Amino acid sequence: MTGRRRTVSTFLHSTFRPGRATALSAGAVALCASLTAGCGVVPGVTGGAGDDPVKVMTWAPQDTDATNKPGMPAMALAYARWINAHGGINGHRLQVLTCNDHNDSVGAAKCARRAAQEDVVAVVGSYSQFGDSYLAPLEGAGIPYIGGYGVTNDEFTGQMSYPVNGGQPALLAGLGRALADTCGNVALVRPDSIAGDELPALLDSGLKEGRHANAGDHLAAEDATEYGDQADQALRYATKDVLKKGCVVPALGDRTDTFMDSFRRARENYSGVRLGTVLGSVDQTVINATGGASGPYEGAYITGWYPPASDARWDPMKKVINEEAFGDNRIDPADAGVQTTWIAYTVLKAVLERIGHGEMSSDSVRRTLNDGLRVSTGGLTPTLRWPYEGKLAAVGFPRLVNADVTLQVVQDGRLVAARRGIGGRGGIIDMTNTLENADVQ
Repeated sequence: MTGRRRTVSTFLHSTFRPGRATALSAGAVALCASLTAGCGVVPGVTGGAGDDPVKVMTWAPQDTDATNKPGMPAMALAYARWINAHGGINGHRLQVLTCNDHNDSVGAAKCARRAAQEDVVAVVGSYSQFGDSYLAPLEGAGIPYIGGYGVTNDEFTGQMSYPVNGGQPALLAGLGRALADTCGNVALVRPDSIAGDELPALLDSGLKEGRHANAGDHLAAEDATEYGDQADQALRYATKDVLKKGCVVPALGDRTDTFMDSFRRARENYSGVRLGTVLGSVDQTVINATGGASGPYEGAYITGWYPPASDARWDPMKKVINEEAFGDNRIDPADAGVQTTWIAYTVLKAVLERIGHGEMSSDSVRRTLNDGLRVSTGGLTPTLRWPYEGKLAAVGFPRLVNADVTLQVVQDGRLVAARRGIGGRGGIIDMTNTLENADVQ
C-alpha cells in the first residue's frame, strides 16, 4: 500500500511515521562487493582537504512475498554515480548507503539504527511501512526523512518528515473527483481495519465535489487469500444503475493483486464496469506482472502524483538512468517509487547547494529545510516548501504540502495520461481544497 505483517496495506499502516532506510537488491550487493569503501558507497570525485563525502541512506523492501521496491535504492545509487561523475556537490561526493527492511518491523528498525550509527545527514527517497519501528531511532538521531513514498498518513504528521507527494489522501480524493464525471454507482473495496476506516471519507470528498453520491463501502479482511464474495458484492453494487457504467475501486494496498484475481473471474458475469484505483495499490510494475495489455487493469483509471513517464519533464531522470544504470531492469522510469526517489534527491541536492561550504550534517540539512527553502522539481511537482504547519493541518495532515494529482489510464498495458480527466492544463489538479472539506475523523 507486509513482511511478517503482510496483512497491512501499503498505504494503510496507521501508526506509520516518517523514517528512512534503503533496500539492498541482489544487483546492489554485487555492486557493493566491487567497492573498496564499503557497501553503498559510490565512488566519485576526489575532493580536497575537508571535502568529506556527504553520506545519506535510501531503503526499501526487496525479495519479499509482499511489496518490493528495488528500483528506489537502485535509482539512488545511479543518482550518486551521476552526481559524482559531474564533480559532486560543492566539492563533496555523494555517498549512498542502502538497506533492505524486508517488509519487516525488525528489519526497518535495523535500517534506522544503521542510519544513525553511520551518521547519515538524511534518509532520502525511501519506502517502509513500519514507521513505529524506524521513526524513533531517526528522531533520536535528528535525521530528517526526505521524500518518503507517502506510504501512510503518518508521513504527513511528523515534524521531521518532508514529503514530496500527497500520499493516499490526495490520490483517493482525486480519484473520487475523476470518477464523479464518468461513473454511475461507485463501489469501494477496502480493509476492515481502523486505518481502512479513513478511506471512504477521502474518496467521498472527491465524489462530493463532483456532485456524485458517496461510494458504496465494502469491507474486506486484510489477511484473506481470496476475495470472491467481496468482488461479487462490489460488482452487483456497481451495476445497479443500468443507465450509467459503474466503477469498482479496490484500495487494498499489497492485497489488491489478490482481490484482482477474484475480480477478474467475477467480472465475466457483469458487463459495463470500469476499474479505478490509485498508485500504491497498483503501479506499472504490477500492471506488467499481471499481463500488461491482456491483464485486468487494461482500461482502468489510476490517479498518480506525477505526470506519466512519457512526459518530457522526466527527460533529465531518464538521462541519468541511461548514463549510469543502462540495462538495470530494477529501474523502471514509469515506477512511482523510482520517480519519488528522483524527486527526493532533487530536494537533497537543493538543500546541499544552499548549505554551500558550511557544515554538512543532519542538523544543517534539517535547519535548511525548516528555514523556508523552496525547491523546484522542473514541473514534476509544484514548488516544494515545508512550513511548520501546512494548509491541511486542520484535517490531520500538517506536513502535506503537495496535493497535486494526475489522472492516468492503462492503455496497451502502459500508464498514460487520460485524454479526459481531471484538472486543467497538463491534466493536474490540486486537491488541497477538496481535502480541507473531507470528513476525516
